[in-house]
Amino acid sequence: MYKPEFEGKTILVTGGTGSIGSQIVRHLLTFNPKQVRVYSRDDSKQFYLGKRLNDDPRLRLLLGDVRDEKRLMHAMEGVDIVFHCAALKHVIGTENNPHEAVKTNILGTQNVIEACLAHGVEKMVGISTDKAADPTSVLGCTKLLSEKLVTTSALYKGAKKTEFCFVRFGNVIGTRGSVIPLFIRQVKLGGPVTLTDPEMLRFFMSVDDAVRLIFKATRLMCGREIFILKMPVIRIGDLARAVIDQYASRYGRTPEDISTTLIGRQIGERVYEKLLGREECQNALELEDMFVIGPHVDPRYDARMQPADYPDAKPVERAEYTTETQIASLLTPEAIRELLVTSEEYINEALW
Repeated sequence: MYKPEFEGKTILVTGGTGSIGSQIVRHLLTFNPKQVRVYSRDDSKQFYLGKRLNDDPRLRLLLGDVRDEKRLMHAMEGVDIVFHCAALKHVIGTENNPHEAVKTNILGTQNVIEACLAHGVEKMVGISTDKAADPTSVLGCTKLLSEKLVTTSALYKGAKKTEFCFVRFGNVIGTRGSVIPLFIRQVKLGGPVTLTDPEMLRFFMSVDDAVRLIFKATRLMCGREIFILKMPVIRIGDLARAVIDQYASRYGRTPEDISTTLIGRQIGERVYEKLLGREECQNALELEDMFVIGPHVDPRYDARMQPADYPDAKPVERAEYTTETQIASLLTPEAIRELLVTSEEYINEALW
């Protein structure tokens, strides 16, 4: 379905050894690209990614940091499409290290934009988070500003051809450093499983669904949009119970052996997450599986985004899109366990 977008192209993925970035790389190789460049900081992760992908000759592993503009400029030569996945992504880590979050998430994104423009890249697709919608954390603020850098790109790109967009989604099942691998490790140790607040509601989706929708946004983009992926909702207390039920027996225990304990909300966390804010709804379209926020329109540069630009799109007729307003899509414990089973390959990778 996406082969015409990527066939014969040279594609660079920043953060290409991460949980999402590495799966983007893996899927891209099935579409017969000319070359896929993985740009990331960790040579060990690059080594193991290369082995998992059978040292595919179309794979090029490039050590570098998005903070390093000169290195990024060299890496971007001859590139047609960029997926910008590199980021600091943990709420607590970025609260404790805000200057580092700015350097990577904001200045790093600016460096990617500059390199794309300098080398005439066709498309850049950035990966964002629900934390960017009406942010309450350092992470959310840095990702919101990185989105803004992209959506205002027409103001300084001049006649250069590069088009930019961002894709925003919530939690992805089985990514490294996320709550599910943490819960599994705690079950393996016999508990307790630590909960900040069992009533917290979070957006979740599978890795495959995330990559599929990122590619769909790549195909649909006109430039400077934010694509917001619709996702089911999971209550954190239900998730913990599902993990305990699913994994306790694997470590020689029964679910009754594993207790839970409350540790309280962490700094920067909120009970309900938000993917689409109230103000954003006023300039957004709705598709079956995503929303599209158009850029703030300046008549000197833009025509207003039209539903006809996106198949089967319609104006958004809701106040906002949050885990609280989407309670009807709350997954049952049985559905959560099914999602754990279908995502087991990615969960196992995240454990080691």
